[in-house]
Amino acid sequence: MKVILLGNAGAGKSTLSRLMIAKQPATRLSLDEVAFSGGTDRRPLQESIEDVKNWILGHSSWIIEGCYADIIEHILVYCDELIFLNPGVDACVAHCRSRPWEPEKFRSLYEQDENLDNLIQWVCSYEKRSDEYGLSRHRALYESFHGKKSEFTHPSQYAAV
Repeated sequence: MKVILLGNAGAGKSTLSRLMIAKQPATRLSLDEVAFSGGTDRRPLQESIEDVKNWILGHSSWIIEGCYADIIEHILVYCDELIFLNPGVDACVAHCRSRPWEPEKFRSLYEQDENLDNLIQWVCSYEKRSDEYGLSRHRALYESFHGKKSEFTHPSQYAAV
């Protein structure tokens, strides 16, 4: 298994990766881990891409998840399948509101909750943004991929994977 999960924050990428790994063991990489160098500053793109490529070479079965079209476009050649999670902004917002504490991203649940309004504002701009995090770039990336691919527009579809 060599799968990339693409979608907005709150789309269900982490949830789906856990479901998939429960059925077929694989190593998981969240692109958040390579995109930032602590804090909110993005690392140089080429460094992030090289880190992901090196990580891929070290694993035979994997799932990579993220919203970073600028990284994913450089690693698509390594995957067997691309899954685009596109359940709509309302579902993404609901998922963000119900998200458990993510200790890999925040020092405390309080800190995570303090960031929730910013996250929801960012999630709500998904359909309007033209950057690497926006729907237009995700759609173009999905359409350009010629391998096995699926687009899920409702969380109920994830259970069938």
